Amino acid sequence: MKTRSLLAFTVACVAITGCQGIKDAFNAHSDTVARAGSQELSVTRLGDLMGKTPLQVQPTKENAAIVAGLWVDYQLMGLAAAKNDSLNTPKELADAGQTYTINMLLRHFQAHIDSTLTNQPPSEATYDAGAADVFDARHILFQFPPAATQSQKDSVHKKAMSILPQVNAKNFAEMAKKYSSDGSAQQGGNLGVFPRREMVPEFGDAVAALKPGQISGLVQTQYGYHIIQRLPYAEAKAEYDSEFTRIAASKAEQAYVAQLDSTSGIQVKPGAAQAAKVAAADPASHRKDNTVLASYKGGNLTVSRYLTWLDGMPPQQNITQQIQQAPDSIIQIFLRSLAGQEVMLKRADSLHIVLSPAEQTAMSAGYLQWVTGGWTSLGVDPHALADSAKTESARETLAATRVDSLIAAIMAGTVRPIAIPTPLKLALESKFSWSVNQNALDRAVEIARKLRSTADSARAANQPPSQVPLPGAPPADTTKTKKK
Repeated sequence: MKTRSLLAFTVACVAITGCQGIKDAFNAHSDTVARAGSQELSVTRLGDLMGKTPLQVQPTKENAAIVAGLWVDYQLMGLAAAKNDSLNTPKELADAGQTYTINMLLRHFQAHIDSTLTNQPPSEATYDAGAADVFDARHILFQFPPAATQSQKDSVHKKAMSILPQVNAKNFAEMAKKYSSDGSAQQGGNLGVFPRREMVPEFGDAVAALKPGQISGLVQTQYGYHIIQRLPYAEAKAEYDSEFTRIAASKAEQAYVAQLDSTSGIQVKPGAAQAAKVAAADPASHRKDNTVLASYKGGNLTVSRYLTWLDGMPPQQNITQQIQQAPDSIIQIFLRSLAGQEVMLKRADSLHIVLSPAEQTAMSAGYLQWVTGGWTSLGVDPHALADSAKTESARETLAATRVDSLIAAIMAGTVRPIAIPTPLKLALESKFSWSVNQNALDRAVEIARKLRSTADSARAANQPPSQVPLPGAPPADTTKTKKK
C-alpha cells in the first residue's frame, strides 16, 4: 500500500492542547498523554502508534499532538454516543451555530445594502450618463516594448499617429485585430463592461470623457498608446444590462462599508498581532480569553471572538499557518477587517436583521447531521452500541474500544482520519472533561523516535550488499589467485 501523510488528512483538525489539572501540568513523569471522559491514552500507546506507523509522519511533538487530538475528538464522540447525547440543547445549538449565524447575517446585511442603495435599473439613460462609472469600450493598443527608451516610445507614437486617421466606427474591430498588441485583439479590441476604477486612471478618464459611439485620439498610459471607442448602447446593451446592477451594487456596498469604517473608530491595540498569533496556535487555551485585540464604537474584538471568526474560515485556507507566517503589519490589517465585520453585525442587529425560521431549522438539521454522521463514521452509532451493551458504562467501554481500533487503523495507513467539524468539536470539549499533557507528549515522541530508529537500523541491516561501488571507492578485485 502506498503510504500517505497523516497531516494531509487532518487539515480540518485543530491541534488540541487542553487545560490540565495541576498534577498533570507539573508532573513530567505522567504516563498519560490524554484523557477523554474516563478513557486514557498512555505515553507508551501513543509512542507505539507514532513509532510504528508506515505513514510518512515524522515523530515530532506537533504530529503527536495531532494524533492525540484525534484520539480526544473521537473518544468524546464515543462518549456522547454512549450517552445518546446529540448535543442539541438550545444553548449548544446556538454556540455551535455561531459561525453559520455570522455568515448568514452578513449575507442578509449585504442584501439589505444592495436593495436600499442600488435601486436604479439599467437603461440607455444610465448608460449614456455613465451611471455608477460603468462603461463598455474597445481599444487598439500600440504597446511599448519592455523597458522602452524615449526613442522607442517616440517610434510607437509615430506608428499610432499614422493609423489613427484610418480608424472609424465601421472598421474599428478589424483595425484592432490587425494592429492591437494585447489579448483583446481577437475580440476586435472589445474590453467588455467594466467599472472605471478597474482601469489605469488615464484610460478610465478617457473613456468617461467620450460619448457613446465616439472614438478618442491617442491616449498614453504606462502600457503604450491607445485608440479608444466607447461603444454605443445598442451594441453594449446585452452585457451592460446584465452587469450594471452587479457592478453598481458592489460599488455602493464598498462606499457604504468605507463610510461605516470611517465612523466606527476602529483601533487595533498595541501587541494585538502577537496575541493573535499565540491564540491561533493554541485556541483551546484561549476560548474564554477576553483580551481586547481591537476596539470600535460600541464594542470590542476580543481574543475569544477572534477565534470564532477563525473557526468559520475554510480549512483549505490553512488560516492558522498563514497567521503564524504573516508579519505583524498584515495581522493588524486582518484584525481591523474583522473588527469592521463586527461593526456590520452590530448595524445588522440595529436593523433587526435575523435568521429566518427556515434558516434556523436548516442550521439545526445540519448540526444534527454532523453528530449522527460522525457517530456512523466512527462506528459508535448509539443504536449499534445499545445492541451489544446494555448499560451506559458498558456502552462507554465498547465505544472507547472501537475508537482505539480506529486510531490504530488510521496510523497503520488502512483508514483515513475522519474530520470532526470545529463547531461540533467545541461543543464536545465544552460539555465533557478532557485534557492533554504536554510533558507526556514529549515522552511519547522520545519513544516513537527510538522505535523508528530501531526499525530503520533493522531494515538497513537486512539490505543485501550493494553491487554498485560507492563514489570514490576503488573498484573491487574480481580476479582469482591460482593455487600453486
